[in-house]
Amino acid sequence: MIDRADFLARFGGVFEHSPFIAERALDAGAVVLPLTAPVVHGALTEAFRKASQAEQLGVLTAHPDLAGKLAIAGGLTEDSRKEQAGAGLDRLTPAEHARFTALNTSYTEKFGFPFIIAVKGLTKDDILAAFEARIGNTTEAEFETAKFQVERIALLRLNALLPGD
Repeated sequence: MIDRADFLARFGGVFEHSPFIAERALDAGAVVLPLTAPVVHGALTEAFRKASQAEQLGVLTAHPDLAGKLAIAGGLTEDSRKEQAGAGLDRLTPAEHARFTALNTSYTEKFGFPFIIAVKGLTKDDILAAFEARIGNTTEAEFETAKFQVERIALLRLNALLPGD
């Protein structure tokens, strides 16, 4: 049997600041034992995909800007801090930081949510290249891309917490 409080404490933050995803997955009976990364990811992803567009947008907007104000002020979640540091975003030159800031501003103004990418395994140059390529997308295409990236981030986080199959 899955203990609700324990499950929500462990997995409520996998989708950034959106514990309702874990709650809905559990309430729908989509979470089964044994708890493995693929099982929990499947359940959480299903709940995310069934959420309304407004709720999905809320999940997207819960994500911090890459190398943004929260990172500088130390206000990121521990997962986000580690992810951004792993990609070198905590060691940007002033010129690189200015480029990220400009792209973050343009992107958020255009799409209404921050640029989201699963940074694990990427360098700051990879991230900048993706940023510059994706800013030309339509809002609809970018919304779908951002949702896919959120799901990928969730899987990477779950892989760090749970065994595979």
